[in-house]
Amino acid sequence: MGLLHPTAIAPLYWAFFVLGGSLLSEGGTLMVALGQIRKEARRQNVSIWNYVLRGQDPSVNVVLLEDIAAVLGVAIAATSMGLSTYYNSPLPDCIGSLCIGTLLGAVASFIIYTNTVALVGRSIPIALQQQMTQVLESDVLVRSVYDVKAIDMGGLNVRYKAEIDFDGRQLTRSYLDKQDLEMMLEESQNLKTIEDLEGFMSKHGENIVDLLGSEVDRIEASLRKKHPEVRHVDLEVL
Repeated sequence: MGLLHPTAIAPLYWAFFVLGGSLLSEGGTLMVALGQIRKEARRQNVSIWNYVLRGQDPSVNVVLLEDIAAVLGVAIAATSMGLSTYYNSPLPDCIGSLCIGTLLGAVASFIIYTNTVALVGRSIPIALQQQMTQVLESDVLVRSVYDVKAIDMGGLNVRYKAEIDFDGRQLTRSYLDKQDLEMMLEESQNLKTIEDLEGFMSKHGENIVDLLGSEVDRIEASLRKKHPEVRHVDLEVL
């Protein structure tokens, strides 16, 4: 209205007091959100800007961006109101209002962009993915790892999927280490028929498959322990 129908400037003393209170409250929450993001960015060895841009934690990002917009909005409002009072003109206040509206629109668009990316998921940094894969490859039972996919589902929740080629000899050796070999030898020497052989092989074959499942669970737990951000692990045996 001030641009199209200029009016006289009323005293703005109380408006400045309100802006001062808003600056204190919004500035306090901004410092808290900034401290949290700085800590998480340092933990992941990325810059604050990259952390915010990737939307690692949408809830913290929303608080940070809203507070930044609020603090900048208060600064713009105070400046424009001060200029309007000094020059006794509504024009600076009108321009300030337009700037605040543009600022809020830009922040809202950025929040929508980062949260949308977080909802659909995206790949984690390649260096972090390699660190997770190395945890698997370092296991004595793992021969190789294929088709790795590590997706950031948002909120520091990572879904890790990979295909594992296990070392069958090492797995069998691990199984035999837990058995009474003398008893197994005696049992094998008593095999007389094909049915006896089938029963013997079925018994130990099933035990080895059960052991493989236990080893997969152990490897998944080891990955989660070393990388707590991994909440979902899907290891497929080749």
